Amino acid sequence: MLLGLGVGWPAPVWGVELQAGMAERGEALFSAHCVGCHAGGGNIQRRGKTLRLAALEKQQLASPEAIARIAAAGIGQMSGYDKALGAGGAEAVGSWVWSQAQAGWPQA
Repeated sequence: MLLGLGVGWPAPVWGVELQAGMAERGEALFSAHCVGCHAGGGNIQRRGKTLRLAALEKQQLASPEAIARIAAAGIGQMSGYDKALGAGGAEAVGSWVWSQAQAGWPQA
């Protein structure tokens, strides 16, 4: 019965929290909560506000910490996802997004 209850719970409660590495967790959280608007590092709402390196640098958000703050608290039209990402989730997403931006979003 308990297993059946876990199906409807948010990802940070089941599965994602249990992943070993921060990169894997960041990617899983990004896929669960961010990819709908930011697939491949883009932005379906505002083209200039992407997660690509040049855009992050232009907006003075070129660090995992800055990206984590935005993921947690939101900015502009984007709501914050602190609760949905869970403890340490924003930092995991920030680190993963930063690594993808530096690599040119190879997993896009």
